[in-house]
Amino acid sequence: MADELARWAAKRAPELLARAEAEAVAALRDALVAAALPRGRAAPPASAPAPAPASGDAVWVYCVVRADGASAPEGAGVAGGRVELVESGELAAMVGAVPFAEFGEEPLRQNLNELPWLERVARAHEAVLEHALADRAIAPMRLCTIYESADRVRAMLDASRESFLGALDVLEGRQEWGVKLLLDPSRLAAEARRHVPDAEAHEAQVAERGEGAGYMLQRRLERQVAEAADALATEVARQVHARVQDWAVDAVTRPPQNRELSGHEGEMALNAAYLVEADRVDGLRELVAELEAHHRSVGATLELTGPWPPYNFVPHGGAEALA
Repeated sequence: MADELARWAAKRAPELLARAEAEAVAALRDALVAAALPRGRAAPPASAPAPAPASGDAVWVYCVVRADGASAPEGAGVAGGRVELVESGELAAMVGAVPFAEFGEEPLRQNLNELPWLERVARAHEAVLEHALADRAIAPMRLCTIYESADRVRAMLDASRESFLGALDVLEGRQEWGVKLLLDPSRLAAEARRHVPDAEAHEAQVAERGEGAGYMLQRRLERQVAEAADALATEVARQVHARVQDWAVDAVTRPPQNRELSGHEGEMALNAAYLVEADRVDGLRELVAELEAHHRSVGATLELTGPWPPYNFVPHGGAEALA
C-alpha cells in the first residue's frame, strides 16, 4: 500500500504543484487589482463584457518621501517613462505615467495573469524604490498603486498626511535587511541522531534482527531522528532570530519560501526581516557571520540581503495604501 501511494504521489506531484502555483498567481492577481481600484468601486463580474480601454495615462505611485530637498531618481519607471514628484505640503510622492490601455482596470487584470509581465513590472517598481532609498527614508507603496490623476495623488497625501509623516519618522536612519537560515538536511540529521537516546544500540539491534524483523525498529529510529531534527532546526532558528532581533530595532518573521519557486538549497528554518539602524549594519554583518560559524555543525548557511524597501516596517496607520 505504501509503495502504491508513493508511486501515485510521484506521478501527481508535478500536476499538483502547477495547480497550486496557478491558484497562488490568481489570488495575487485579484488582490492587486482590488488594491488598485479606487475606494468604493467594485470590480465588474467576470461575465461582464470588457469596457473599451481608456485613453491617456494614469499615475503609478512608487513611494512617499519628505518633500524637503527631495528629487526624483534617474532612470526609467514601470512603463519606461521618467519618475517625477507630486508634492503636497511636507510630502512628495514619486510617481510615473502609465497608459490606461495597459494599466487600466481590465487590461491590468489580464496582464497580471502573465508572469513575465508581472515580473518585469515588479522589477521596475523595485528598481525605483532602491534608487530612492539611496539618500532618504521612503514609505514604499505596494505594487499597482495607481491613481487617475496627479490631483488624486495629492488628495491621498493630504488625507494620510499624519500617517505618512509618522511612518517616515520611524524609518528615518534605518534600513530593512532580510535574513534566511538554511540548514543542510544530511548534517542536520547527523547532528540530530546524536540527541536520540540509545541510537547506536537501536542500530545494532536492527543489524542483528535482519531486514525483516528489524523493519519496525528501523522505522521507529528514523521517526525519532526526524523528530529530533525538527526540534533542533526550530531551536537553531529561535537562537538566530533572538540574537539578530536584539541587534535590530524591530523584526518580522515570514513563512519559509517554497524551494521550488525560490531555488534555494537546504531546509529554510528562518525567513525574517529586521529593521536596523543604518550605522549598525556593519555590526549586523559580523553578527550573521558569527552565528553561521556557531551553527556549522548543522550545516547552517545565513543569507543576509538588503537594504530593502521597508515594506515590513511601515506603521499601519490611517494610510491604507502603505505596505
